[in-house]
Amino acid sequence: MQTRKKYIFLTFLASWLLLFFFGGDQLRRFTFFSGRKAETRRNWPRWTDRSLLKSFVDPEELQSDGDPSLLSPRERRAAWLSVYKNSRCRMETCFDFSRCEKNGFKVFTYPREKDQPLSESYSKILTSIERSHYYTPNPEEACLFILSIDTLDRDHLSSQYVHNVDEKIRGFPLWNGGRNHLIFNLYSGTWPNYTEDLGFDIGQAILAKASFYTENFRPGFDISIPLFSKDHPQHGGERGWLYQDSIPPKKKYLLVFKGKRYLTGIGSGTRNALHHIHNGKDIVSLTTCKHGKDWEKHKDTRCDKDNVDYEKFDYQELLHNSTFCIVPRGRRLGSFRFLEALQAACIPVLLSDGWELPFAEAIDWGKAAVVGNERLLLQIPSAVRCIHPEQVLTFQQQTQFLWDAYFSSIDKIVHTTLEIIKDRLLPHRSRSRFLWNSLPGGLLALPDFSTHLGDFPFYYLQRGSSPSEKFTAFIRATSPAGSLSQSILRLIQAISGSQYCAQILVLWSCEKPPPPSGKWPQTTVPLTIIQGRGKLSDRFFPYAAIQTDAVLSLDEHTSLSTSEVDFAFVVWRSFPERIVGFPSQSHFWDPEQRRWGYTSKWTNELSIVLTAAAFYHRYYHSLFTEYLPAGLRELVDGLAACEDILMNVLVAAVTKLPPIKVTQRKQHKETMPQQVKGTAGAVGGRRFSQQQDCLNQLVDWFGYMPLVSSQLRLDPVLFKDQVSVLRKKYPRLEK
Repeated sequence: MQTRKKYIFLTFLASWLLLFFFGGDQLRRFTFFSGRKAETRRNWPRWTDRSLLKSFVDPEELQSDGDPSLLSPRERRAAWLSVYKNSRCRMETCFDFSRCEKNGFKVFTYPREKDQPLSESYSKILTSIERSHYYTPNPEEACLFILSIDTLDRDHLSSQYVHNVDEKIRGFPLWNGGRNHLIFNLYSGTWPNYTEDLGFDIGQAILAKASFYTENFRPGFDISIPLFSKDHPQHGGERGWLYQDSIPPKKKYLLVFKGKRYLTGIGSGTRNALHHIHNGKDIVSLTTCKHGKDWEKHKDTRCDKDNVDYEKFDYQELLHNSTFCIVPRGRRLGSFRFLEALQAACIPVLLSDGWELPFAEAIDWGKAAVVGNERLLLQIPSAVRCIHPEQVLTFQQQTQFLWDAYFSSIDKIVHTTLEIIKDRLLPHRSRSRFLWNSLPGGLLALPDFSTHLGDFPFYYLQRGSSPSEKFTAFIRATSPAGSLSQSILRLIQAISGSQYCAQILVLWSCEKPPPPSGKWPQTTVPLTIIQGRGKLSDRFFPYAAIQTDAVLSLDEHTSLSTSEVDFAFVVWRSFPERIVGFPSQSHFWDPEQRRWGYTSKWTNELSIVLTAAAFYHRYYHSLFTEYLPAGLRELVDGLAACEDILMNVLVAAVTKLPPIKVTQRKQHKETMPQQVKGTAGAVGGRRFSQQQDCLNQLVDWFGYMPLVSSQLRLDPVLFKDQVSVLRKKYPRLEK
């Protein structure tokens, strides 16, 4: 019993001791310890104690109440509510889906008023929509509406600020409280707070905005877009700076920044601290306070030295020769530097807390950028040094893909915005993040065609699969006689003899009706006649009858043997994303005429394979018809042989690869119908001139020359080698 009492007493005593030593700070809060509080409590060294803690700023600066230009949380909330009165808007609550059911995703832009000035950038945005396949001039067909009032710059100190927007939009009969409207904005707020106040009530409109703050962003409704300059190209755009085999394994600089710093006001904290990571060797961080009218009145002790160092380095040289580029916030969260770094393959290191990154709903920025924290600036150098070289190259490649796919032109920025909204309308048919973040990108992977990766020509390698083992022959018949010529009969017999042919489709584009079924040759594969509309673009319409992945496009006067067809199809299955065929042509730059030239002469280079005898994936029919605007298809219908060039330009723009020419017999040539042989010279000259015009008009529309030249021709193994014919798989090709 005594032993038990002793153990109880020792346990009780130990508990009190533990409570006293480990919970002393809590016990001191009680009144019992209040008298001894000043004696026993010892704070952690004060952050103004220079002898204990290294300080990077003046103590007086830290002890102040903060920048007077910064808003309190209550003021920030009030400013937000003044803009986003419908802050709970979602697609389900603030968007009328029924407007999009009948005519699909069509966009209407308000008529431009003569007395209403437009900035260059907003004019480009409207032009991008009006020249796209989304546009409709009929508001009754529209699913989405775009204002003709310039809302890009809502800084009321700007010369491009439009006054009385509220009054103007309330007078529009289509406004409907902003429902089904999309508003673009690049700049909001003004000095000194730069809030997101647009100066008018957006109602239930979707906001596509640069420098979007995450607290104000309405997920699944608003869209964050990049900040771009007025010089950003309308279409096309410059290529990225990362070329194959053109970069050294290790660049001169690891991390760079060169730009303004602000002495006071919002955004000054981050840029004022950037000089701490500068070592003058592999990390170059340069700032200048020499900007604005009154910079000398506010300059600090560092300004003069910073300005001298700033002039020692060229900004473009730093971009070209650095692996990482710091992208700090400016007065607003976004900056032009973001797109500049992407184009230069300089991995962006983002220092802009609270920034909703552009198109983050679709783009995985974790594969292309380093998202830092403004408060942890000093950890950035060590963090980027830890990234493995292989991962660095992966990041750089992704920056180039994203730049080219979504940011290199205003057309692509606007179209990406619209496609994200379109995906929200039918979530079950929307693109996956894989499609958005893999070549060739979300804009070129049409969900109306399919959402299954295996149906596209670009993903066979990633999936470890192959296209189907059969092809559909698609013959375009244009004989003015309306009867079956000997050439089309021979062609049908040769094609039907291929072991890989699944079916033959004949597009009848003649004025007279097609012959009855008894007049057509008997074949071992199904033969179907499709009545055309007499347009050249009909041959690339996505006909439901085409069930195979591969399409063999043919003209009725093309001459091919079964061996040629078999070999070309085997080659195409190894390159399903390209055009593989026989007759080839090339383009060149004519310095005297200062335009692109087009030649059919046999040379060592080729960039076009005519679709008079070529294999390609059936998906390109959908791209040709649904992705390209109606204006381009009208151009094709008005110029001879322009459809060949447009299809080659489209495939090259998508894949960034040249077509592939395969072996053809020596006597193979494009034959002409008897009716035009007598006037071959005049017709050929006019045809050639139209082809040149077509090529140059396509370049103007795309904004650059997409065609890629090649010197490759693929022949069968042992082709024309002095060995036994029995050892050759395609001996007839040599006859």
